[in-house]
Amino acid sequence: MKRKSHYYAKHSSEYDIAFFDVDSMDIMWHGHYVKYLELARCAFLEDIHYHYHIMREQGYAWPVVQLNVKYIKPTFFRQKIRVELGVVEYETCLRIDYTFFDAQTGQKLTTASTTQVAVEIASKEMQFQTPASWRAAIEQYSGFCPKE
Repeated sequence: MKRKSHYYAKHSSEYDIAFFDVDSMDIMWHGHYVKYLELARCAFLEDIHYHYHIMREQGYAWPVVQLNVKYIKPTFFRQKIRVELGVVEYETCLRIDYTFFDAQTGQKLTTASTTQVAVEIASKEMQFQTPASWRAAIEQYSGFCPKE
């Protein structure tokens, strides 16, 4: 998975790997990584004051249309992880790169990316440009970094 060099916004959050997320070997089951992507994305959306309830109030759903995950090192029960995300695209879709790190050692564990598109709820039509309210929210975020 090729990484983009420019991020419009970055965010970081930490989580403890819970017992219900691991298999019999105490290794996090591969399918649960998606939950941590969603937790990190929701934390970011809360920080920019544009969470899913606001998206719905604005008349849009934001389904994930693409998901990529590369597992580098296993993640274990009770391990504290840091999920760093970077917004790669926000004007035509919401594309985010994620990196999971061991919170104590800084060792890279996993990389991932998601792409979400705005779909107008009333018409069920996919939008080719994200809503103006979304663009305004991210552009007003204190960590917003426009492309030069």
